Amino acid sequence: MTTIDVHDLTKEFGGNRAVDALTFTVRPGLVTGFLGPNGAGKSTTMRLILGLDRPTSGTATIGGRPYEAAARPLREVGALLDAHAPHPSRTGRDHLRVLAASNALPAARVDEVLAETGLVSAARRRVKTYSLGMRQRLGIAAALLGDPPVILLDEPSNGLDPEGIIWIRHLLRRLADEGRTVLVSSHLMTETTAFADRLVVLGRGRLLADLPTREFIDARVRPGVRIRTGDDSALRDLLARHGHHAERDPEGAWTVRDARVADLGRLTSQAGIPVLELTALEGTLEQAYLDLTATETEFTRPAPVDTPAQEV
Repeated sequence: MTTIDVHDLTKEFGGNRAVDALTFTVRPGLVTGFLGPNGAGKSTTMRLILGLDRPTSGTATIGGRPYEAAARPLREVGALLDAHAPHPSRTGRDHLRVLAASNALPAARVDEVLAETGLVSAARRRVKTYSLGMRQRLGIAAALLGDPPVILLDEPSNGLDPEGIIWIRHLLRRLADEGRTVLVSSHLMTETTAFADRLVVLGRGRLLADLPTREFIDARVRPGVRIRTGDDSALRDLLARHGHHAERDPEGAWTVRDARVADLGRLTSQAGIPVLELTALEGTLEQAYLDLTATETEFTRPAPVDTPAQEV
């Protein structure tokens, strides 16, 4: 079982602390989403894990040892940090063949990952002719080349079309289901909700959260119920008697915070109140993330002045 272990990791650049006493573990069998505002230290942390930067203090190990100690690194860790890393004058196939040869991997493996990432038809084209999405696929092919137990991907959905985003979602799920350790940074909240079992969230280089995705959302966003009836007066009285505060929107529906569909359904049924709509209002990752990182964002626009509030 190969884990990524970050312990008291700190990195300073000219007095600026990009990573600040960071400690977390990425476990196998899960897709761990790595989140944080711009400048939070995500990319620096990934570089420290991969030995591309040296920490000021602390450690980052994979399977209990530093990444640079690996004799054949592609067999142990696959990583995509920069889609523009391949030499632009090489073909996609040649880029992968060089990597395979450097790690004593069979040439047949190149064809396998080209097929897996949908690049067979573009394999003999020069990388400089690739779109950003194709470069992303090539970077993922390189990460998969050694069939490693650990995968690190930095913004893998960047530049992908809708079909590509669905593909990467299923790929990440499959890799985790095979028992691999998967760490993925992303700014796409909806996508992260779709693939991440667990979240590690940074802010200004510090750890803000390390929780299962649903637990992270539920801890920061109040659940609620949207309910609509033909008898508003009876519903309002019923909710008040049971300690529920409800707000009515212009469409005639009521929003009841800190309530559950099953409870309200039972109450209205017992009271004989006709229900036209009864919907759970679950919090989203975007809401929870913005609530947590509101004071941790380094780059933000000023709040608008004298602008009337709008209903969303």
